[in-house]
Amino acid sequence: MIIKKYTGKTEAEATEAAKKELGSGLVIMNVREVKKKGFFAFLSPKQIEITAALEEENPRKPQYGSITHTTDAPVENRNLFVRNSTENIEKKLDSLQTLLESQLNSRQATGEETGTHRETVSEEKEKKDSEAETPEKKEEEQNPEQDKFIRLLYNKMLDNEMDEKYVNSILEDASKTKKADLPFDYLLANIYQKMVLKFGKSEGITPSTDGPRIVLFIGPTGVGKTTTIAKLAGKYCVEDKKKVALLTADTYRIAAAEQLRTYANILETPFRVIYTPEELQTAVKDYWDCDYIFIDTAGRSHQNADQLEKMKEMVGALKDPGNYHVFLVLSATTKYRDLQRIADCYGKIADYELIFTKLDETEAVGNLLNMKLYTGAPVAYVTCGQNVPDDMEVFNPQKTVKQILGGKE
Repeated sequence: MIIKKYTGKTEAEATEAAKKELGSGLVIMNVREVKKKGFFAFLSPKQIEITAALEEENPRKPQYGSITHTTDAPVENRNLFVRNSTENIEKKLDSLQTLLESQLNSRQATGEETGTHRETVSEEKEKKDSEAETPEKKEEEQNPEQDKFIRLLYNKMLDNEMDEKYVNSILEDASKTKKADLPFDYLLANIYQKMVLKFGKSEGITPSTDGPRIVLFIGPTGVGKTTTIAKLAGKYCVEDKKKVALLTADTYRIAAAEQLRTYANILETPFRVIYTPEELQTAVKDYWDCDYIFIDTAGRSHQNADQLEKMKEMVGALKDPGNYHVFLVLSATTKYRDLQRIADCYGKIADYELIFTKLDETEAVGNLLNMKLYTGAPVAYVTCGQNVPDDMEVFNPQKTVKQILGGKE
């Protein structure tokens, strides 16, 4: 992992500088305002500093954990560099470390073994390698406190309904740092950074260079597609002063079409019901002067092949894939096994990014990372209530990772 800082007059300027050096696959870990130091510093304009991170495709084996340091300084300075680079991350995690340590101490005091019903990948590895290791090597590598700390994180991640294989994969790297006898905050920051990078970054809805940006919303029934469209339309119409047309292909539920028509009337934006792929093509031509065209679709059962085929025909009516964007809308309350089946079925229709709804109805958000890793599709937006357009936001991986690890919201 490469972690570097960049400054600019604006966040966009600093981000552009980071992309030129690290590429577009970077993740912004932190943004803050900085001022130059010195006697005449007050005369200098404020600058924006970003901390950018990049997971290397073929990383060399790092000496300390999984962070690749961009300095040839001595070991002591490198440790200082790591601690400084994780300072903002520790602030984001608030009292997570204290929470975990207090639980650890509490369980020790009562004699309760932490996580005895679950076995981490580090424990499995230790069992396999125990016969080959000498007593001296075992004594050198053992770190009981760090073992228990990692096990607590392991249980926290499982409690948040993360898939066990992803938990094991993430903690496997962290378990390697035990040999260095590093403090808890290093391990915590290491795991946090890894998880944020695994989420990656979504560009969301971007403007089109030729005609309107066409955005389709697909997904099973009952996940809140229509309300999600209304929230996004409200943002672009009211806040960004863009011209948005609303279309619906949901001809199965009269209430859904009327709901979207009501939102269109409030926003004073064009609205049309479409029944066939040909009508969709006509509507796109008629609203070519708009900035965005949002298309609601009927909620389909992922187990109904005929319904999914009709939706595929509707998407196929849009000839230029580079001009439209597809979002698969999922409920955060749906079981992971069902989410996998839904994603597999809709993946046959089009490439998509993810929107998760109903975050206010669950305390376990591990499925967001599960689905990112399972599908490879970025999470673009999340919703957390019925209020239009307030209860919707651009996905924040830092916030979600903190929740998965047991931190405060």
